[in-house]
Amino acid sequence: MQLDDLYRRVIMDHYKNPRNRGQFADAESVTIDLNNPTCGDKISLQMKVKDGVVDAAKFVGEGCSISLSSASMMTDAVKGKSLDEALQMAESFSGLMKGEHPEFEYEDIEALSGVSKFPARIKCATLAWNALRKGIEQVKSQEQA
Repeated sequence: MQLDDLYRRVIMDHYKNPRNRGQFADAESVTIDLNNPTCGDKISLQMKVKDGVVDAAKFVGEGCSISLSSASMMTDAVKGKSLDEALQMAESFSGLMKGEHPEFEYEDIEALSGVSKFPARIKCATLAWNALRKGIEQVKSQEQA
């Protein structure tokens, strides 16, 4: 099996069996809604943050396999991470989309490295990560208020 085939399988697994899909029933979470008007992808990310750590993250959305599998991977990867660690992961993911080769503790994310070769699809892959950034900004601004 070639690496591209393995990566395709990982992406399709997250697309068909998304991790952390759904919404929290209570109001103790931050919600960020983003969309990509270019292709119609939409995501609603919810995060529960306790003591500066992402306790849980969930998403709902509509979109292509790249967009939704990226959201699945991101919500799994950030659980248990401090806000700064999660923000650093988002920065590393941006690097991955620019063709860089950062290492991720949650290795499934590396399956999205091939997206960097398709500029039109980068926005699909980064949608959930941009929602994460906005969520972290929102939490930090609430803490400072």
